[in-house]
Amino acid sequence: MGTYVGESGSEGRSGGGEEDGGAGVRLRDRARAWARPRARVRRVLVAEGPVAARIAVTVVAAWQTALWLGADQPPVFAAIVPLVAVRSDASAVFTTSLERVAGVVAGVLLAIGVLQVLRPSTVALALVVVLGLVLGMFLNSGSGINVQIAVSSLLVLANPSPDSYALDRVWETIAGAVVTVLLAPLLWPPDPRRALAGAVEECRSRLARALAGSVRVLGTDPAAARDNLGLVRRETEAVRRPANEARNARRVLRFDPLRRHQRAEVSGLVGRLFLARDLCAGVETLAEEVAVFTGRADLAADVERARRDLAALASATVRAMDDALAGRDPGPAVAEARGCFAAYSAAVSRPVAVALRRPFLRLLDTVDAAGRPG
Repeated sequence: MGTYVGESGSEGRSGGGEEDGGAGVRLRDRARAWARPRARVRRVLVAEGPVAARIAVTVVAAWQTALWLGADQPPVFAAIVPLVAVRSDASAVFTTSLERVAGVVAGVLLAIGVLQVLRPSTVALALVVVLGLVLGMFLNSGSGINVQIAVSSLLVLANPSPDSYALDRVWETIAGAVVTVLLAPLLWPPDPRRALAGAVEECRSRLARALAGSVRVLGTDPAAARDNLGLVRRETEAVRRPANEARNARRVLRFDPLRRHQRAEVSGLVGRLFLARDLCAGVETLAEEVAVFTGRADLAADVERARRDLAALASATVRAMDDALAGRDPGPAVAEARGCFAAYSAAVSRPVAVALRRPFLRLLDTVDAAGRPG
């Protein structure tokens, strides 16, 4: 009986442990499941929260300003300006506000003109909408049709006292635009320096990873080399994206009086992103050559030697790229890489070696060109 109880107790304790372990796993899984949406909510709030707060404060300020100026009806037009104009891009506030004012003025004039000829009717409505959209094709900032002209015309057309209503809406819109342009850039402005620094760091990692990966798969498995080519293209596409958007950072500073002292630093970061974009071509070329030569039985000996000889050249080139993108002097690493390149060129002149080392020369020339003034 004692033995049985002992075994039963042991089994009981073991089962309880398994149950406790299973419950712990379920709790951890549940915690992870809750953590994912919380993390997403946090990311969204960090990214979009300042913009939403800037819009809300500017809407209230524009509304109250119009009331102080004597609005006898709820100044909706003044409040709408920041709703459509305020974005994370501070430079867009000014242009969108001007577009908004121009659209309201044009729409008011269009509606008054049509009402001088036609009574409010379906024909008048169709006419102001068509003419408003046609004018909106030309009176815009390059972001598509400016529908504000047609909207303003419709609102004037629907009001029983269009003349007085129209004039009130014009000055309310102008008041809202002035408040938006003056206030919005001062409220939780985006920090282009921080965003660009993060983008540069990510580009550094992507380019180094892509270059090292190509050298690593050289002469191994053809499928791995092809997969590496696809991976490198995705990496370089991700590197080009922030470079294409970097010019916007300079425009942001022009409309942000609180961060104008960052101009020199931001310009330097923008230049590094352009350098990262220019380095993509050499990194892609190397991956393409690796995909072509890997798996070629007739070139196996040449590829194997290139795999050994490229290691030092690739390591020095990665350091040169990393130094340049980090804002450090890439000169010593470039000199070391060019020394490796010269030694490799003197030792091996086979076509495979020439094709595989040519992308490195292109990368080093790009780094050198970025460091030269002008």
